[in-house]
Amino acid sequence: GRQQIEPGDRRDGGRRPINCGRASQRHIESQTMTKTLDTSDLDQYMGKPIQPARMKEAIHNNDIRRWAQGMHYANRLHYDADYAAESRFTRLVAPQSFAVTMDDGHGSAPSCVGSIPNSHLLFGGDEWWFEGPRIFGGDFIINERIPFDYVVKDTKFAGPTCFQRGDNFYRNNRGELIAKQRSTAIRYSLEHSSETPPTGASEDPEWTDAQIEELEARKFTWIQMLHDLGHKERWWDDVSVGDKLPERVFGPHTIASLTTEWRAYLFTIWGGTHRRTDLDLEALGFVGPMAGHENDPVMEAINPELTDGAYFGPSRGHLFPRWARFIGMPRAYGYGASMGAWVLDYMAGWAGEHGMVVHSVANYRGPAFTGDITIMTADVVDKMIDEQGRHLIQVDVKMASQLGVTMATAKAEIQLPKK
Repeated sequence: GRQQIEPGDRRDGGRRPINCGRASQRHIESQTMTKTLDTSDLDQYMGKPIQPARMKEAIHNNDIRRWAQGMHYANRLHYDADYAAESRFTRLVAPQSFAVTMDDGHGSAPSCVGSIPNSHLLFGGDEWWFEGPRIFGGDFIINERIPFDYVVKDTKFAGPTCFQRGDNFYRNNRGELIAKQRSTAIRYSLEHSSETPPTGASEDPEWTDAQIEELEARKFTWIQMLHDLGHKERWWDDVSVGDKLPERVFGPHTIASLTTEWRAYLFTIWGGTHRRTDLDLEALGFVGPMAGHENDPVMEAINPELTDGAYFGPSRGHLFPRWARFIGMPRAYGYGASMGAWVLDYMAGWAGEHGMVVHSVANYRGPAFTGDITIMTADVVDKMIDEQGRHLIQVDVKMASQLGVTMATAKAEIQLPKK
């Protein structure tokens, strides 16, 4: 029932540079909607940089390992030093998805500016352009963040809903642009979410021991694909339109697994980030119980447990069923940025160390709920050589639960080597 901002003109395959010099097409579609969703404060922020995200220390190899583990990504390039030493990188390398953990708000910070009174927020999707440089231990990454645009639409999920976008530019200490990310935040009113009962069962589905054993074997099939490819190339020449990528399965998701994901984000570590001094969750319009002191640099020095989002603030809805229901979810649920990472890891793992995801646009339709599993599939829909001479495979990706409920869709271009 959610509507999504269209990613723009796709005729160029989505590889046009982001234009951050000005905001585009900010408008309200219905005067009636402004009576229940006041977005009048947003205009003043569009196109103007907010404070950049900066970690306090250089990336450590264990940060990379923690991320791979938290995202359930069993690719030895990212955690096994001996294996990585034999690769084309000659050392541990971060997954392409690791860039998002260089932000202090899941990549959503520039898409969540300005006040919308009495509102909640969900991560609605993102678009990535990867420029080539990879992230290694010892790198310092700075994320320049610029709000882009917004639109209000009527949705079944929450009535008048604001789809707000912002751009992230991830650069290393050598000044190289690693990636650009355009994130979408979904902002909606407390009034409508309170009137709409949560959809879905409030209790986790139960899995028998036999089902779990069968599931573990099914999950390992994709991991075995990583082992079989190893350090070899996946050649562009050998891929055909209509091919299907191997299925990737993980879960069942639990509060424990979601907590492991949360702790993989470096900004959740006490004192690890230069905190923003321009962030006020109440000023953004978040309702009292979901505001709190998340990422508050003053409170972090006084009582850090109030600031990291696991226990208090807007992020606690993920880990506490009570607060999940408060914002319209039936039970504890996963992180949008993690879903984005799963999409990138799925394609990058298939491409191998000689390939690279160069562009991806993903729309999130529903989160990973505790007790559910996630099933990822993809079809090859095109082969092309772009204006830069890169040999690309285009894929359609789908993420669904065991019930067949679509969680996310994506379209992406993957660069592969040519024989």
